[in-house]
Amino acid sequence: MGQYKRRILLAVDGSDQAFEAVRYVSQLLPPNHLEVVLFHVMSKIPDSFWDIEKNPIFRHQLAPVAAWATQQQTAIYEFMEKSRQLFANRGVPEGAVSIKSQERQVGIARDIAREAQKDYVSVVVGRWGVSKLKDLVWGSTANKLIGQLIHIPLCIVGGAPEAGKILVAVDTSEEAMRTVAYLGTMVDGTDLKVTLFHVIRRFDLGSQRYNASLSLHEEWEGEVRKEFLEAERSTEAVFQKAVGHLEKAGVEGDRISTKIVTGVASRAKAIVEEAKNGGYGTIVVGRRGLSRVEEFFMGRVSKKVIQLAQEMAVWVVS
Repeated sequence: MGQYKRRILLAVDGSDQAFEAVRYVSQLLPPNHLEVVLFHVMSKIPDSFWDIEKNPIFRHQLAPVAAWATQQQTAIYEFMEKSRQLFANRGVPEGAVSIKSQERQVGIARDIAREAQKDYVSVVVGRWGVSKLKDLVWGSTANKLIGQLIHIPLCIVGGAPEAGKILVAVDTSEEAMRTVAYLGTMVDGTDLKVTLFHVIRRFDLGSQRYNASLSLHEEWEGEVRKEFLEAERSTEAVFQKAVGHLEKAGVEGDRISTKIVTGVASRAKAIVEEAKNGGYGTIVVGRRGLSRVEEFFMGRVSKKVIQLAQEMAVWVVS
C-alpha cells in the first residue's frame, strides 16, 4: 500500500450538499493516508459599505447586511467544525484536516481553481450550492470548475452517494489508462469494489448505416458480427492492462471486475444506467476519449455523464 498522503481540496459553502461531499470523502479514502483542506470562499462585502455605515442616516438600512454577514460567518464556522468532527470520527488524524477561508477575489470558481494549483491530488465539490434553484442545471460553481480545472481531477458529488462500489468507464485510449492508474493510487488501502466498464455503441461498428435495424440489412450481418468480435477482443486487452494498473497500485484482484455492454445508442446513458442498476455510488470517467480534436477540453461522454448522474459522485480525471 502506498504511504503517501492523498491531499484533497474539499470546496464547501455550508450547504447540505457540501456536507454530503464531506461525508463521501470521509468514507472513500483511507483515513491514515488522507489530508483534507476544507476550503471556503466568502462573499466579500464592498469597502464602500463600511464608509456608508458610518453615516447615521443610512445605518438603520445597512444593519441587516452586517447581521447577514455575521450569520454567514457563524454558519460556516459551525459547518467546518461539524465536518472536522466527521473526519475525526472516521479515524482521520486531527492534524490531517485543516480549514481555509478567504474572501472572494475574482470569483468563487476561479478562486477554487487558483487554490487547486497548490499541490492537491484532487478537488471535490458538491453538485448543488446553497441555492439549488440558482444552480438548477447542475451547479454553476461545479459547471465552471469543469472548464477551469484542466490538469487536476475533479469530483462532483450529487445526492448522498455511498462509496462502496466504483464504476470506471474505459475505452482504448491512453487517457483511460491514466484514469485507471490514478484511481488505483486513490483507492489503494481500501476495501472498495471496482468495475471496469466499456460500452460499444452501434455507431462504433464502423458506419452510421448500422444505427438502423440490422435485421433489415442481412447482407451486412457478417460484417457486423466481425466488428463486434474485434471490438470485444480489443476491449479484453484493455481490461487486462487496466487490471494490471490497479493490482500494481495495491488493489486486490478479487475486488476488480469487468463488464462490456454492446449495441447501445448512447455511451453516457449506458454508463449511468449501469451505475444506477448496479448500486454504484461513484462513476469515474476520463476528461477526453479517443478523439482529442472532437472532444477538446471536455469530452462529450464525460460531460453527459455528469449531467445525468445527479445523485452520484462523478470523478473526471485529466
